[in-house]
Amino acid sequence: MTSLILVVAAAYLIGSIPFSYLVARLWRGIDVRTIGSGNVGATNVMRSAGRAAGLLAFALDFLKGSAAAALGLRLGGAPFGAAAATAAVIGHMFPVWLRFQGGKGVATGAGAFLPMAPAATGCALLAFGLVTAATRYVSLGSIVGALGLAVLAFVFGAPAPVVAAAALCASLIVWKHRGNIRRLARGTERRTGSRA
Repeated sequence: MTSLILVVAAAYLIGSIPFSYLVARLWRGIDVRTIGSGNVGATNVMRSAGRAAGLLAFALDFLKGSAAAALGLRLGGAPFGAAAATAAVIGHMFPVWLRFQGGKGVATGAGAFLPMAPAATGCALLAFGLVTAATRYVSLGSIVGALGLAVLAFVFGAPAPVVAAAALCASLIVWKHRGNIRRLARGTERRTGSRA
């Protein structure tokens, strides 16, 4: 039990590293929380600091999720990996370093589940890309990708703790997108390519 608690705590702290905030601050000297959507995530970084900065933020958020899950897997297999993945996503959403005001967990979640459910994660990323390209709504692609990962993890036979963690993280990601969902319903959601 002590080992699991330590893994979850470490994964939360890894997930809490606010790479999107740091990239925007170092790249353009801006506080991403005060511009555009105010979200501490790669999409808002891309809109406010440029494509290269946004891609770097996405990659770093993705890698921190993978690092947290890999730590859990190494120390306790699928149950620890699933717990670490969930903790990393929660850390990204509610980072202690930014007064618990973080991003929406999409890149971190994708990175976290790649080591545990690679086929499901790959298909979910493909769905994200296709929906985003077709509609130019990153939020819609993110929601479809997160829900798709939870379903595909089950379909592809991932261990039960991984399926449960994917479902929980998908629920959290959809909840974090509740404002986007309201704007999508009203037809006022911002499309990709628009500036902050």
